[in-house]
Amino acid sequence: MRELIVGSIGLSLFIICPRMAGMVHLISKHSESSLMLTALIGSILSIPLVLVIVLVFAKFGVAGALIFCIITDVLAALVMKDLSVAAGIETFVIALFVVIGVKVAPLITSIFVKI
Repeated sequence: MRELIVGSIGLSLFIICPRMAGMVHLISKHSESSLMLTALIGSILSIPLVLVIVLVFAKFGVAGALIFCIITDVLAALVMKDLSVAAGIETFVIALFVVIGVKVAPLITSIFVKI
C-alpha cells in the first residue's frame, strides 16, 4: 500500500507541467473562462485519457504512447480552433514542439551521457 501511495504522489507531481499551465492560460486568453474551473474540469475529463495512455504504453511501448499523444494534441488543436483560430494554431505549435522535443532530447542526452 505504501508503494501505491508514494508512486501515486510521484505521478501527481510529475503530471503537472508548464504545458498544462500554458494551455489553461491560452484558454483564458481567448475566452471568458475561469482559470480554476477550466483547470478543474479539464483535469477531471483527462482522467480516462491518462488511463488509456497507460494501457497504450503497456501494449505498444513509447512509440504507441507518442502516437496517441500526437493524436490527442491534434484533436486539442481542432477543439481549440472553435474557441479561436489563434488558439488552435498556438495549440498546434505547442504540440509540434513537444514532438520535436521527444526526438531531440535523446540526441542531446547522448552528448552528455555515453550508454
